[in-house]
Amino acid sequence: MIIKKFQGKTEEEAIEAAKKELGESLVIMNVKEVRPKGLRMLWTGKYMEVTAALESEREMVRSATGTGETIRPRSDEPAEHSSMMKPVLESSQNIEKKLDSLQTFLQTQMQGAEQSATDEVKEKRPVEEGALTEKADKKEKTGDNGERDKAAEEQQKFIRLIYNTMLDNEVDEKYANAILEDVEKTKNPNLPIDAILANVYQKMILKFGKAEGIRPSGEGASVVLFVGPTGVGKTTTIAKIASTFSIEQKKKVALLTADTYRIAATEQLRTYANIMEVPFRIIYSGEELKNAIADFKDFDYIFVDTTGHSHQNGEQMDNTRELLETVKEFGDYQAFLVLSATTKYRDLLNIVKRYSELTKFQLIFTKLDETTTFGNLLNVKLFCESPIAFVTNGQNVPDDIEQFDAQKTVKLLLGGKQTHE
Repeated sequence: MIIKKFQGKTEEEAIEAAKKELGESLVIMNVKEVRPKGLRMLWTGKYMEVTAALESEREMVRSATGTGETIRPRSDEPAEHSSMMKPVLESSQNIEKKLDSLQTFLQTQMQGAEQSATDEVKEKRPVEEGALTEKADKKEKTGDNGERDKAAEEQQKFIRLIYNTMLDNEVDEKYANAILEDVEKTKNPNLPIDAILANVYQKMILKFGKAEGIRPSGEGASVVLFVGPTGVGKTTTIAKIASTFSIEQKKKVALLTADTYRIAATEQLRTYANIMEVPFRIIYSGEELKNAIADFKDFDYIFVDTTGHSHQNGEQMDNTRELLETVKEFGDYQAFLVLSATTKYRDLLNIVKRYSELTKFQLIFTKLDETTTFGNLLNVKLFCESPIAFVTNGQNVPDDIEQFDAQKTVKLLLGGKQTHE
């Protein structure tokens, strides 16, 4: 599979560039807006980046369409490398370029599994000579069928390794099974291992989907509420986003907070507002929120920090519901549920359930720098069907936040190494 990135001023322009090079049969795997940082932003505006994939005839076997194409060895290679090991050797070269260290990781795991299997066989009682002769005769008679059985067995080992790697990264077993189910259905002995891996990789990217992000309002200010439990870094996250819109994009931004239970959070957001030189106001009721939205109606964005509290606190959940009902009177609004990537899976599901009763939302995951497993990002996304818009990986404002990158996350879920830019 060929995977390349293309850029353009608009999404359509980037896709057109991809089609021009790869053809109409390409698959769009990811679309994101890129905003240059630092000095580059002075002379380079934002642009769209499209990641496109194309099945390579040299690498992929068209098993899904039933054509049965076979990969043949190059003329300068020894004949013994034309077996199942040929595509494995090819994959260790090609997939490293496509999925960074992912193939190396899985290949190492495969070798370890094969060595364990070999050691287990050595410990067993030797088979009688007559049985060995019979087995050899049978293999000679079966010919290609034996090779196909061996190839199928190697593929099964590889799929099992992918499955175990996903579980090690705390992907829910039912989601891992669902992702690999289609791979099992379309298995072909001639299919290279890198093709299987690329297939799983693409399916997982599609499962994550694409978030809308923070959109401008068609008329008046765009009201954006941030909800979520206490201790997830919600206030800092709002400051990061507000800084991006206010300082980098030169938008008119107002900050409101209804988190009157935590004085530290209020003062923290007030400090950020002073630094950014944007209006700041404390909201004590739905009526005050209504007045504030009316006062800032000519602004581009109004960011509202709601009270951080336990999802089991009925009274505070009702307060959040009141704020949401107030905002609805002004028409369209957006809500973002802020969650910590370090929270236990069962607790995340309960939190999502409760907030789903209040409103539709997009997801923001914080504290990615404090965990080594990222399966909950996929689990929660598939559980509530809400897309992930942003992730944060530190406390620095505004740097440690980025739009969610499905490709990067899938690499991590499949065993790739985490890198920090």
